Amino acid sequence: MAKKRTETHLAHPRHWPVWLLVGLLRVIALLPMGLLSALGSGIGRLTYWLLPARRRVTRINLRRCFPDKSSEAIEALVHAHFVSLGRGMLETLAAWWKPPKVLASRLRVEGIEHLHEAQAKGGVILLTGHFTTLELAARALCDAGVVFHAMYRSHGNPVIDHIMCRLRRKRSGAEPLPRERLRPLLRALRDGGAIWYGPDQTLPRDSVFVDFFGVPTPTLTATAKLAGFGRASVVPFFPHRENGELVVRVLPAWENFPSGDEEADARRVNAAIEAAVREAVPDYFWIHRRFKLQPLGAPPVYPERR
Repeated sequence: MAKKRTETHLAHPRHWPVWLLVGLLRVIALLPMGLLSALGSGIGRLTYWLLPARRRVTRINLRRCFPDKSSEAIEALVHAHFVSLGRGMLETLAAWWKPPKVLASRLRVEGIEHLHEAQAKGGVILLTGHFTTLELAARALCDAGVVFHAMYRSHGNPVIDHIMCRLRRKRSGAEPLPRERLRPLLRALRDGGAIWYGPDQTLPRDSVFVDFFGVPTPTLTATAKLAGFGRASVVPFFPHRENGELVVRVLPAWENFPSGDEEADARRVNAAIEAAVREAVPDYFWIHRRFKLQPLGAPPVYPERR
């Protein structure tokens, strides 16, 4: 009955405009990959001019993280990021709806044996960062036969939330799990499952200040807690573009993690993500105000304009 009520709710006329949008996106996803990428890049260039506030956040982030770069180099990275952002938006449609044979020549996974070794011992936390290639990287793992739960934050629109969960369930072979519900996450890990997890988000609770690109950054301690309580290994994986392919590199499982030192564990998480970002700088989510929370007494990273 609950499922029936949900389906009736999603069929309500107030949701029809969103369903029409989903239908349009589904049609756009039929375009060839090359055209999708080119169209997305164009959207990114347009967005660069349409969103000056986000352009400013991106510029501040890059200046903080790469203080040795010239103003010209920073501006080039800002522009490249918006191109990557637009491209990633349309490549997400391909990740959701393109058949495996279409993506086979564009996606590659390296180091999958590290994941298999960790899975032979129990549950696995697939740790990564928030990149513009996030959905395509997850699709690469799915097409490589990896079954995992996507940890996600519920979307405000019920139709979009329904579509995203259904597509992720279909591709990954496992039920997506909301990040705010700890018990199902721990149960999945203790049952030997794998969970996708991106800890590089700014949340005041359950965080410690450790450096990220030399900037004091509130960093979640949940990675260590999940690994400890879930009796799971942490296996990092990170995407980067290489010669027309999206390469997903799976790294060996971390040893001595959690260590029992929250700050040391948080530094290890940030160091791993930072190293991956340096290999794919334009593809990281620089438009996010990653440093909006600072230690007491520190000047704001994003001061208000007067």
